[in-house]
Amino acid sequence: MRVTIPSALEAPLHQWADRLRQRLDLPLLVRWQGGAGLRLGQFDIPRVTLDVRDAAGAAALLAPSLDSLGQAYVESHIDVHGSVQDVIDIAHRLAESGAADEDAGWMGRAVRRLIDATHHTRAQDREAIQYHYDVSNAFYAEWLDPAMVYSCAYFENGDETLAEAQAKKIDHILTKLRLQPGQTLLDIGCGWGALVLRAAGRFGARCVGITLSRNQLDLATERVRAAGLQDRVEIRLQDYRDVQGTFDRVSSVGMFEHVGLKNLAPYFRIVHDLLAPGGWALNHGITSTDPYNGETSHGGGRFIDRYVFPQGELPHIGTVLTAMQQGGLEAVDAESLRRHYARTLKCWSDSFEARGEHLKTLVDERRWRIWRMYLMGCQWAFEHDEISLFQVLCRRAGQDADSLPWSRGWMYPPR
Repeated sequence: MRVTIPSALEAPLHQWADRLRQRLDLPLLVRWQGGAGLRLGQFDIPRVTLDVRDAAGAAALLAPSLDSLGQAYVESHIDVHGSVQDVIDIAHRLAESGAADEDAGWMGRAVRRLIDATHHTRAQDREAIQYHYDVSNAFYAEWLDPAMVYSCAYFENGDETLAEAQAKKIDHILTKLRLQPGQTLLDIGCGWGALVLRAAGRFGARCVGITLSRNQLDLATERVRAAGLQDRVEIRLQDYRDVQGTFDRVSSVGMFEHVGLKNLAPYFRIVHDLLAPGGWALNHGITSTDPYNGETSHGGGRFIDRYVFPQGELPHIGTVLTAMQQGGLEAVDAESLRRHYARTLKCWSDSFEARGEHLKTLVDERRWRIWRMYLMGCQWAFEHDEISLFQVLCRRAGQDADSLPWSRGWMYPPR
């Protein structure tokens, strides 16, 4: 639906389009009711059509960033038509043009988030996790794999299905940890239970999985019961700072992004304290490729912080390794899975698009727009080295060198 925008904005929009056409040739048509439409390039058929629905939508175009454009889309100030790949590509090109156009008087910067993310109290972290994960289990089940693994998969050969790659990811983690039958494993941020179920069922471990999401707790507990693994798997609604005891192995998959940069060293100190003598831990998490402040370009990170992961912060891998050492851990191995996460997100985004109409019956229009933009935007970011994903294997620091393996052979056993 297009609506009439204030006439005072039409002249600035035409000026903006004239300036943009001097530098770019975009297959983009911008429309609003009562206007003839602005063609931003030479084409017969536009790859993307953008409908301006109100003055706020027009303002977003006049000062384009990934944050302002994403916000305008989520709040229904603009509509976009075209494939998700074309939409995100053109959004980035618009955002780049906005950052480069220093002479435009209307170019503004989005206000930085006001939340002091260094606090990360138990209540704040619980609210942030529940905001993201307690949408509904049915919503996530529509576009994740059947095991509902909501983290980067491992495409060992590149031709696996998403379900196969997620199972391989879990096995890759547990193999790296050298998990043995009868050992105890703590999974910090256990999601819907896929890793602890695999660790108990295939590797014979005794597991505790913790989450702050009530929806995840309920479904994971149900899955443990259905698998007949109640004697080997316990799922808890618990903050990692409240866990007592020690474990032979500790895994943390897609969780430490919520910890906060100021809290990384204390977080790893807790992991250190939870490890039994001779124990191993693995941290699997998203990292920034910006070594200075963890930002992604053109406001993409601000959009995610506003709508997707409140208080989420991404460290550089160098920061991760430093914080591990400060927390008393020795990093033994670090593996980048950036390409794997780009493929994972493409699988998720494709499934999301294919089930779009049904997903709209499970959540409101605004939340559907948030997740649609988030998935395709993150895919682009992983593909273009804006963010990455590292698995870091570690253990308590200060141990003798002869307790380390000679090679990585145990991580990649022959098939």
